[in-house]
Amino acid sequence: MIRPSLPVEYFERNRETILKEWFALLRLPTVGTDPKRLGECARAAAWLKVFLRKLDFSVDIITPESGHPVPVVLAERPGNGTSTVLFYGHYDVQPEDPLEAWLTPPFEPTLINGRVYARGAQDNKGQVFGFLQGVKALIEAGVPLPTLRIVIEGQEESGSEGLTALAPSLRQRLQADVMMVCDTSCGPENQPAIIAGLRGVQHFTLTLNGPAYDLHSGIHGGVAPNPAQGMARLLASLHTPDGAIAVAGFRDRVRPPEAEELEHARRAAAPAENYEAEIGCPPVGGDRRLDPVARGSFEPTIEINGIHGGYGGPGSKTVIPSTVLAKLSMRLVPDQRPDEVFDAVRSHLEAHCPRGLKLSLTEICPGAPGFRLELHSPLFRLAADVLERLDNRGALFRWEGASIPVVALLRQVSGAAPLLVGFGREEDKIHCPNESFGLDQFERVMTWSAMMLSELA
Repeated sequence: MIRPSLPVEYFERNRETILKEWFALLRLPTVGTDPKRLGECARAAAWLKVFLRKLDFSVDIITPESGHPVPVVLAERPGNGTSTVLFYGHYDVQPEDPLEAWLTPPFEPTLINGRVYARGAQDNKGQVFGFLQGVKALIEAGVPLPTLRIVIEGQEESGSEGLTALAPSLRQRLQADVMMVCDTSCGPENQPAIIAGLRGVQHFTLTLNGPAYDLHSGIHGGVAPNPAQGMARLLASLHTPDGAIAVAGFRDRVRPPEAEELEHARRAAAPAENYEAEIGCPPVGGDRRLDPVARGSFEPTIEINGIHGGYGGPGSKTVIPSTVLAKLSMRLVPDQRPDEVFDAVRSHLEAHCPRGLKLSLTEICPGAPGFRLELHSPLFRLAADVLERLDNRGALFRWEGASIPVVALLRQVSGAAPLLVGFGREEDKIHCPNESFGLDQFERVMTWSAMMLSELA
């Protein structure tokens, strides 16, 4: 195993160049869901191709023929041993809205007090580029590497539609023994964490249509059906007063955690008071019959991500809106099936739609299942040993409530054992204004990647 100081020394020697390259990638506004930014996604893929070729990777850029044409970067570098490692990451980022809440321009990376502020600084350009710099550090030091296969996509934030369609045809090129992913977070007090499970995801747009146009609320109030009021009642029907999901059939396949899993999850969780101090409110969402750790790690959810309709400007505009829409997402646990869950939710919404309103469901994501991994696998033991050398507190085991939709599919297609270790923190504010990533975190990604790859070689 290499010494942990090797990548750190490499970073210090090459700090200026590394930051210059990282910032160049961050300046590309790669919002994969925005058709106007497809060119930026193509530029990011081309940038990654040039960078990887300098590290002796053979690189292809593959663009899906159907759906949103966001390119996928596929690369391979032969190694010295018999093992093969597949690395997965993504270059797409969340939209920068609301722009006015940013303290610095979201696509002009800014270094302040040891943290880089930019959209994508952490999620996932920072962690991807940290991994690649870990690879480069080993190459320059002449350290043997396993065969490396890399897939970096541009639609993770919207469900990985393109890669999901392409993956079965890339089965041979994705075959590996281990799949490394650096797109997750560490534990409390920045203790390293191995992710032993991820929730799946499903999302869609719900629209309620009423009158043919906005109506005067004085003339028509109390007579015409109001889509805003109807939406409030309809969304409220999804949960019981104590926060439990009220959709029939939604929980039919939910598998409770094992006692050991729950014990590890509680050990890795931040205290409730820390949660409130960090986000500004206590952990009281979801099914209040269960503790926050169980709710956040092992329970499915239905969340309302946004509601839009009617007048929201200054002053008053007394109308009954003609249309109201809501964005909804569900987080799924093993062994829930996205199609079954969506059908259950759709049936519930149709059955509870207020009279006089027309319901439609659009932008329906295919969805992805969640998964849990075996705690006592040899890979986890090796990863824990490496992380203990990186941090003498050792590694925690966590079950992330978030989703990386395509990981379950890549696991199936590649045959690789997933290893999810990331170094994100709550203070990074991913998906929010003022996203950032500390240089110390970047170094950790580099060091972890280099140490683990040297062991897998």
